[in-house]
Amino acid sequence: MTPSRVFIAIEIPLPIRQAIHAQTESLRAALGRGLVRWVPVENMHLTLKFIGDVSPAQLDALAQMTTAEAAACAPFSMEVGGLGSFPTPRRARVIWIGIHAPAALTSLQRGLESAAARLGCEAEERPFSPHLTIGRVKQPVSAGDRQKVHAALEETRLGPLGRADVTAVHLFKSDLKPSGAEYTRLFSAPLKTGA
Repeated sequence: MTPSRVFIAIEIPLPIRQAIHAQTESLRAALGRGLVRWVPVENMHLTLKFIGDVSPAQLDALAQMTTAEAAACAPFSMEVGGLGSFPTPRRARVIWIGIHAPAALTSLQRGLESAAARLGCEAEERPFSPHLTIGRVKQPVSAGDRQKVHAALEETRLGPLGRADVTAVHLFKSDLKPSGAEYTRLFSAPLKTGA
């Protein structure tokens, strides 16, 4: 069987994703589709750990690992809001919505990262920075277009967009297609239940 390209993520409630879409309408209009590849509402999620290509046998081990790590974390809430970019506003490649995360989110992500490393998955070199990617600036980008992106980001102000209650994490498969990435949920692991 062919390997699957997978990642572990938190789903964002539809009302928050719809609020993101509505409140970024002027930004999307200013930058268009020629300069930025926008993430469809149905694909918005918070990635906790990108795994990459795995075999069917590795998927079973990942599901077990995800279940164990999720069961060790109590449900929590996180605030969604604010707009930013990586690596910097002047050289934006990724446009994102912020996640104001409690310690529980960081602990959950670290646990998943550590457990994935024990399974032989490559460690993430960058520190965890919780965010929802809403767009990727197409490369290469001219100096004029880079300035256009910077100006649009500076002009766009986003306040709080909602509170997301996190009760589970999910293992997703990512199929890369000419029309963009298509995500399929393969497995869900509930966070700690009971007292």
